[in-house]
Amino acid sequence: MANKRSLKRSINLICEELFAECVAVSLYGHNRESAQSLIFTTVKMEADFTSRVSHPEPGMPAKKYYNKLREDFVAHVGEIQDQIKHF
Repeated sequence: MANKRSLKRSINLICEELFAECVAVSLYGHNRESAQSLIFTTVKMEADFTSRVSHPEPGMPAKKYYNKLREDFVAHVGEIQDQIKHF
């Protein structure tokens, strides 16, 4: 497992890239309201996963928790990317 700092940094970098894509879609896309809700979802996702890195679930093995965290993050990023493609 990587340390918490590098995991948070990776989450922030990926979310920054998604945020930039969402802003581009909101500026050049046809449906600005949906794109703005996507921006809000991206920011909320970044805050949620960053806080989840800092506060693991008690009683759950660390390796299992952080693997689950990565899987959830990848799934959420994939969903947002799919939504961006549909604009």
